[in-house]
Order: sequence, then structure tokens, then C-alpha cells
Amino acid sequence: MKALTIGIFLVILTLTLVITYWAARKTNTASEFYAAGGNLTARANGFALAGDWMSAAAFLGFSGLIATSGMDGSLYAVAALTAFLVVLMLVAEPVRNTGRFTYGDVIAERMRSRHARLAAVIGTFVVNLAYMVPQMAGAGALIKLMLGISYEAAVVMVGIGMIVYVLFGGMIATTWVQIVKAVLLLAAAAVLVVMLLAAVKFEPLTLFSAVEARYGAHMLLPGGYFKHALDPLSLFLSFIFGVAGLPHIMTRFYTVPDARTARKSVLWLMFLAGSFFLVTTLIGFASAMFVGQDAIRAADKGGNLALPLLAQYLGGGPGTFGGQFFLACICAVAFAAILAVVAGLTLASSGAIAHDLYVNVIRRGEVPEAEQVRVARLATLAVGVLAVALGLLAQGINVGVLVILAIAIAASANFPIIVLSMFWRRFNTAGVIGGVTAGLVSSVVLAFLGPAFLKDQAVFPIVNPTVLSMPIGFLGAWLCTVMSRRSAEHENRFDAFVFRAQTGVAPESATGRD
Repeated sequence: MKALTIGIFLVILTLTLVITYWAARKTNTASEFYAAGGNLTARANGFALAGDWMSAAAFLGFSGLIATSGMDGSLYAVAALTAFLVVLMLVAEPVRNTGRFTYGDVIAERMRSRHARLAAVIGTFVVNLAYMVPQMAGAGALIKLMLGISYEAAVVMVGIGMIVYVLFGGMIATTWVQIVKAVLLLAAAAVLVVMLLAAVKFEPLTLFSAVEARYGAHMLLPGGYFKHALDPLSLFLSFIFGVAGLPHIMTRFYTVPDARTARKSVLWLMFLAGSFFLVTTLIGFASAMFVGQDAIRAADKGGNLALPLLAQYLGGGPGTFGGQFFLACICAVAFAAILAVVAGLTLASSGAIAHDLYVNVIRRGEVPEAEQVRVARLATLAVGVLAVALGLLAQGINVGVLVILAIAIAASANFPIIVLSMFWRRFNTAGVIGGVTAGLVSSVVLAFLGPAFLKDQAVFPIVNPTVLSMPIGFLGAWLCTVMSRRSAEHENRFDAFVFRAQTGVAPESATGRD
């Protein structure tokens, strides 16, 4: 049985390595490394965005949370659907029109300040690391189940894989690995849903009734995971505004030729990812019913293996060929999902370090293109090593909770300065620094003082801190702006920035960069 698992695993791994080899031959310039040359179609970028968003941490963590905590876990999946509207209406077009490779490009275009770009680098790096850790934790639990190796060895394996993909293939390899992963994941989810519906004779209400009979009515009611009245509101605020502040999502808008294509990419994302996350509630409750909460927690105390264990059960159970085959397929697809997402995160992080910090802050833009790519690859290696180290520390924590921490940081530190840059003439570099600092510190501190990490000993009562930390981020940006000296020259540039953000055309008066 293990030979079958390893065989399917190696097929997926070989496919992604072939893509990397092909992409490496096409990755020579900074534009190709960071943005795949900016030539992707809306459909290709939409599939890649879906691959970015349908992370293993999301589908493993969300389904596990539903299986162990009930209906509250489904809010994580539903809230994700609302987030894309903000991305579509507010972020996609201005980001594509005002940036080049990174989220820091947008802030620097508005402020023309190295200090503002540096603040954006810090926001990018912390959010990406916070998002990367749950991917590594999910990988460790998954590959431990699939191959029977230790959690630590599994995390190191994923770290090596993501470094190879980004180091040699850049955005081209990352994009196509994400596209392949999205197709495989959607196909696997469709098969799994058909199988579980067949198990209940295509009457989903039977499943909910069985869960209620076995575990009690509380599984279908609020309060299984969220204990505070503001928890659902804070979760929705985090998703709605946090996704628009995720750097690895925003960098995907640089891979298309124009703003119109960027908007179409988001429509593809909404359709693909929305279809997937709508079925996670069924998967979670089916896992609780057929596998059992005790078995799920025994396999991984964070509940992250609910979906693979359900696949094994529906295939015939442990020890059967069908059960092992479906378990191997789901695990292999999930492994591809992890590699795709961490590759995107690594690329966004290395871009912040190489393009924003080294090229534009330290060297003031005077760097040959070959050197830019070389520095980006060195940054990729450093980010990969750090991600592995942090992933080793995250064993046993529900990865869905860790994902929402990253999104909370994005909503509190990144989103306020993006919005204020686009809509407030008075906003300046001091405001960028104040907003990033206030949002970043408050979200991280409140999250670690909350129930997600301290359980019953929590000092802050709300699982997701966004309901408080996002207003703190806006307040920090506003205070630092109004307390700093006004600049007529800076405020006059606002019109040129808005014109470019909405049209993609740089006015002749908009000269000079950071």
C-alpha cells in the first residue's frame, strides 16, 4: 500500500519538477522572475489565483475546524467568498496600474519615499511569513500521514521543494504549478463530494441529522468555536479587507498585460475558489460522522487531517486498496497545493527583499537586471530556510487558525495604507509608517493574547483581533499623518497618482520615483 502512495506522490512531484525545468529556461529577466513577463491571460491568472487562495492550510484547516467544532468552522469558508468583491472593486485595477513587481511599488508610487517602501517591506514580510507557517505545518502533518516519515522531515522536504521551484523557475514555474494544483484540487473535491453524497443516498439533510444525533444540536449551532459575540463580525472583517492586503495575491496582478485582464482574473478566481469552499461544510460534517472526532484528533490534534481521513474512509477504509488509493490521491494533491502556495509566498517575500529593500531602498534603483535576479534568488534561499524553521515550531496548531492570523495582520497593517494612499490626499510617509506599525503590533499582540493561542487562559476574548486591530491601524495612520508637516508638493502628486491608478496612464507631470 505504501508503494502506491509513494508512486502517486512521485508522479505529482515529477510533474511539478518538469514544469520548473521548462520555466527555468524562460526565466532570465527581472520581469520574468517576478511577474512571468506580464503576459498571462485572465483565465490562466484566474486559475493561478485560485491555486494561491485554495491553500492546503485553508482546505485542510477549514474542514478540520468544521469536523471538530461544528458550524462555526463553516464561517471561515463562507467569509472567504465575500473577500473577492473588495479585491475586484477596489484593489485589482489600481494595483496593476501603479505597481511593477511588488506591493511596495504601489506605496512608493504614491509617496515617492524610500521610508514608505521600507514600511511596506516590513508589512509584506510579516504577513507572508505568518501565511507561510500554516502551509508548512499542514505539510508536516500531511506527509507524515502519507509517507510515514517524521513531521520534521516532512517540513524540510517541502522547504526544499519550494526553494527549488522559485529559485530556478520564478513566477513562471510558480504560476503553472498553481494552475496544475488548482485543476487537481477541484477535480479531487468534486470526486470526494460525489462519493460522500452517494454515501448518504444524495440526501445531504440526512448527514446533518446524523451529526446532530451523534454529537448533539450544538454542532449545527453557533458557539462551538466562537465564544464571543464579536467573533463572527471580526472574522468577516478580517477576510473582507485582509485578502485585499495580502502581498502574494496582489503580485499576481502584475502577471497580466492590463487592468481589464486583472479584473477578469478575479472573476475566474471567484468562480473557481467559491465553488470549492462551498462544499467544505459537507466535507467537514462528513468527516465528523464517518471518521469520528476522536480519530481525527488522534491523527492530528489540530484536526488538519479530517479531509484525507474522509477520503480514506470513502474509498473503503484503512487497509483496503481503494481507501489507500484515495488517501494517496488526496494527500498528493494537497502536497502540490502546499508547494504551489508556499512558492507564491516565497516569491512575494523574496521580491520584497530584493526588489524593494535591496534595489530601491539600499541601492536607490541603480542595479543591473542580472544582479536583481541573483539577489532575488539569494533572498529566496533565506526565506525558505526561515519558513522551515518556523514551520517546525507550529506542529499541532490548527492551520486554519494560523491562516486567519496572517489575514488579520494584512487587514490591520496593509489594507489601511493601501486605501488611504488611494483616497486621502493628505496621507503621507509618516502615515504609512504609523499605520503599518500600529496595525502590525496590535494584530500580532492581540492574536497571541486571544483564545486561538491561549485557549481558556486568553486575556483578549476574541479569536480574530481584526475588529479592534484594523481600527488601530487606521488610527495610527491618521494620527501620524495629521501630526506631521504638510507638503503641498506631496499633496499635488495625489491627482497624478489617482489618474494613473484609474487609467493606467502616467501623466507627464508625474516624474521621479523613490
